[in-house]
Amino acid sequence: MSILDCYVKLVRSFSGMDIRSMAKMTLDQLKIFLAVAEHMHFTRASEALYISQPAVSGAIQGLEEEYRVKLFHRVNRHIEITEAGKLLQVEAQKILDQVALAERGLRELNNLQRGELRLGTSLTIGNYWLPDYISRFKRQYPGIQVNCTLGNTEVISASTVSGLFDLGLVEGEVKHTDACNLEEKIVANDRLVIVVGKTHPWYERGSIYLDELVTTDWVMRESGSGTRQRFEQALKQWGIEISKLNSILEFTSGEMVKAAVENGVGASALSELMVKKEMELGVLRPIQIIPFEENPFHKYEIVREFIMIKHQQRFQTLVCQVFEKILLKHI
Repeated sequence: MSILDCYVKLVRSFSGMDIRSMAKMTLDQLKIFLAVAEHMHFTRASEALYISQPAVSGAIQGLEEEYRVKLFHRVNRHIEITEAGKLLQVEAQKILDQVALAERGLRELNNLQRGELRLGTSLTIGNYWLPDYISRFKRQYPGIQVNCTLGNTEVISASTVSGLFDLGLVEGEVKHTDACNLEEKIVANDRLVIVVGKTHPWYERGSIYLDELVTTDWVMRESGSGTRQRFEQALKQWGIEISKLNSILEFTSGEMVKAAVENGVGASALSELMVKKEMELGVLRPIQIIPFEENPFHKYEIVREFIMIKHQQRFQTLVCQVFEKILLKHI
């Protein structure tokens, strides 16, 4: 049987054209097949699924015999996936994803007493802005499980595209290659402030001229974070070359950046939400930039938006829709 024949036979089974054959293909078989395709090893697949190795081999053999195709080549002690196997891998994952969505939808038919919400948020939003909204949601729907994952803007955007998250919340520009598939809505505004610790020479002054930004050391967030992205955009707008800033430390966490600055290591631009308490206590001081004489009313502020993102083509559960309304209600 040619690869084309295999393709036609499998596609027919998936599209409902061969109902009797489809009825013989079970979800357990598909799960086992995907595990073998992932691990490329029967024993490791059996260990991952907590079933016996003969059960794994039997499931694969059953699929191959039923559809008269070879899903894996046995080469000595190794296996290689065939073209028919690659096709089934894609279609099987689609089927299991749809089953998972159906299960989630059925759980929501009890007035949102049960269900799951998967959120991905950038660090600043997840640590300082979002918890209040999650608390409101949980008070109204205590039976809903909320899973929230933190990461930088780049990671959250990519994972929302892939379907890992129902909703993503970021504060930076979405640059993923599939960003055209994402719907974006502004849910809040934030401000970045330049801060220094007590031992920094700017602390007593409280304000500096624009060209002084290049005269101190800087503690930065990592590339891919919304905070760094917005700060670099502001510098560019102000006519300052980013390369002229003396960046001596780079961290993947705003808390780490804040701790370093508190200890007198340079300056940084951080969310006002993150440093509000420290500024009130005097541990950190916000630094204003003095406007030029020819434009005394110009304000050097760094304002950014908190953006909610979701995939335009993926199924949106009722739980997701309700939480989205809570986020947008205050706007």
